[in-house]
Amino acid sequence: MLSYSELTRGKIIIVNDQPYEIIEAENTFKGRGHSYLQMKLRNLISGSVIAKSAQPRDSFEEADIEKNEAKFIFKNKGKYTFAELNNPGKRFELDEEKIGAAAKFLKPNEIVTTIFFNGKIINVILPIKVKLKVTEVPPGVKGDRAQAGSKIVTLETDAKIAAPLFINEGDIIEVNTESGEYTRRVNE
Repeated sequence: MLSYSELTRGKIIIVNDQPYEIIEAENTFKGRGHSYLQMKLRNLISGSVIAKSAQPRDSFEEADIEKNEAKFIFKNKGKYTFAELNNPGKRFELDEEKIGAAAKFLKPNEIVTTIFFNGKIINVILPIKVKLKVTEVPPGVKGDRAQAGSKIVTLETDAKIAAPLFINEGDIIEVNTESGEYTRRVNE
């Protein structure tokens, strides 16, 4: 059991028989009363985010989560197919809704982390930063590089993101999968 003081960002707890990761935890005081912890929790099965508060007398069960690596193989009709890294014949599928917004940055052969809960794979975690090739760039306008700005580019996974004006078709860029934002151009 985790006590009130052990509830920190990144811990995985059980709420209503489901695993939740603490993504935010902030101590709050109200007048002369006791402090309480205001938390934002992400359900590791459905991906939904909820708000929950805890008082110093509360305790939570820590989720028994196991993590392994897997390789993304392909996407078909909203289903993403993965294979275990050490056993390529053992495959599993996850829905796009379960993976979340980061799914648009998955490219074949990308290594991801699988999350096991009660003996079942419930989700995957993408690397925080991935390298993707720019496949489509809108035509430039004369003089547009003089001022700072951005343009929408298409990546090899068909994802569209805002990138600086100096990015060209064929460039390899690094993308943050959590925020969906451009981080830098990679020279490869």
